[in-house]
Amino acid sequence: MFEYITGSITEITPTYVIAETGGVGYFINISLQTHSKINNKETFKIYIHQIIREDTNALFGFADKTEREIFRLLISVSGIGANTARIMLSSLSANDVKKAIRTDDAATFQSIKGIGAKTAQRVIIDLKDKINKAETDDETAGSFTNNLPDEATAALIMLGFPKIKAEKAVKKVYASNSELSVEEIVKNALKIL
Repeated sequence: MFEYITGSITEITPTYVIAETGGVGYFINISLQTHSKINNKETFKIYIHQIIREDTNALFGFADKTEREIFRLLISVSGIGANTARIMLSSLSANDVKKAIRTDDAATFQSIKGIGAKTAQRVIIDLKDKINKAETDDETAGSFTNNLPDEATAALIMLGFPKIKAEKAVKKVYASNSELSVEEIVKNALKIL
């Protein structure tokens, strides 16, 4: 199992990064939180969670150990897979997830696509005792400034949303405020989808 990868970025989008190290390019799935922290960097260190199943060998990367720990806690909850956990961490920072769990704020989780009332309650019940073990870390925002609507739409498609629905949501968000970063566009579009 990988602990982290240090290398250079050969390609980056809001949902994945291709990291080259030792002549090998690694496709690493990332959240919007991680994207905002490593975007515009030539080299970086990214903490890895690897999922190996019969049909896949996927790498999920995180800018810090706190976000990776929250991801691992989320996927330990019945009904939450790796992609749902990544969507949750794209919509909320690791600290926001912790706060929602500590304050029994199921509504915060229910505002995320794919999370219903039962799953939101299950996250809170299953993780309330465990959440205090995770380290706290300040979250910072970043921006991605290349053709924002297209990048936001591509990010939503990579997260598993149909292209037409993703485009409509992005257009609606971008029309209301064209000053948003791609991460903010995707976060607001996730609330619509």
